[in-house]
Amino acid sequence: MRSQGILEKYASWIKLPDHAIPLSLNEGDTPLIPVPKLAKGLGGGFALYVKFEGANPTGSFKDRGMVAAVSEAVGSGATTLICASTGNTAASAAAYAARAGVKAVVLIPEGKVARGKLAAAAIYGAKIIQIDGSFDDALTLVREVATKLPVALVNSVNPYRLEGQKTAAFELCDELGRAPDLVCIPVGNAGNITAYHKGFVEYDAKKKTGVPTWIGVQAEGAAPLVLGKIVAKPETVATAIRIGNPARGKEALEVIAATKGKMLAASDAEILDAQKLLASEGIWVEPASAAPLAGLMKDIKAGCNLNGKTVVLVCTGNGLKDPDIVSLPDPVKVRPLFEEIRGLL
Repeated sequence: MRSQGILEKYASWIKLPDHAIPLSLNEGDTPLIPVPKLAKGLGGGFALYVKFEGANPTGSFKDRGMVAAVSEAVGSGATTLICASTGNTAASAAAYAARAGVKAVVLIPEGKVARGKLAAAAIYGAKIIQIDGSFDDALTLVREVATKLPVALVNSVNPYRLEGQKTAAFELCDELGRAPDLVCIPVGNAGNITAYHKGFVEYDAKKKTGVPTWIGVQAEGAAPLVLGKIVAKPETVATAIRIGNPARGKEALEVIAATKGKMLAASDAEILDAQKLLASEGIWVEPASAAPLAGLMKDIKAGCNLNGKTVVLVCTGNGLKDPDIVSLPDPVKVRPLFEEIRGLL
């Protein structure tokens, strides 16, 4: 069967202007992986799945929204795209710019981007500009640039990003036959939780698939939606959600309220422990993607009853995005002899 990108597969559901161009790297259609061993270890009685968005072309969920944003921007005549990024957006914007034959400019905060993500943006041909400031400073700057220069802004403030990202909710309903009861998702700039909820609501309106409750999870060092205030200098190993002033924070809190959900914060230690637990199931994700499991574990410890529920962890990025976070053991060195290998086994 021929592969389809999301703009083709969900054409009747994605609202793009007529001038949008056909564009695809066959994004979407990412694995929904059952993790029963992990569910049992958390007390059992519920079905647990991982929506592994790290299987997208550039290794993160950003491709879903980026293909829609770039399709519209290039169709409207844009020849240069610009974005602020902690890494994943930069890689995705650069890849789709290359695919569409236009330029990409990415602004990154100094010293705050994982090398795997930066390497991707570079190999795709983006112009990389590092600023002396945070992601929030970079986003403020690119928004100003986009109002004064002929460039297209493709951050999540671009409404077409949400149109693409909402397709993950469609996939979950298609795969499960209905919406999950609970979805846990990392929250950085808050565009993804907003987009998913939009998708579930739209599908439910026509297909009666239901709308899940949400657990949004931030890192403790970058948790403005939990603290109720901007974090001027966010810090966390989960670089993808190291954001102190989410552009769509208000919408995210509205989603939480509408679904009687929760916004939680997990420590870096809890996030890294969750990353190892997912790896024990054969699923390697970047630290930010482990935050949903860390949040779910905290909620279960606090008395959350999941009996009979279907729960999905949205893992937004591949572990190869940030390999430096993994501590590598020193390899055991032996001579190339069977006896020595047998002794070690």
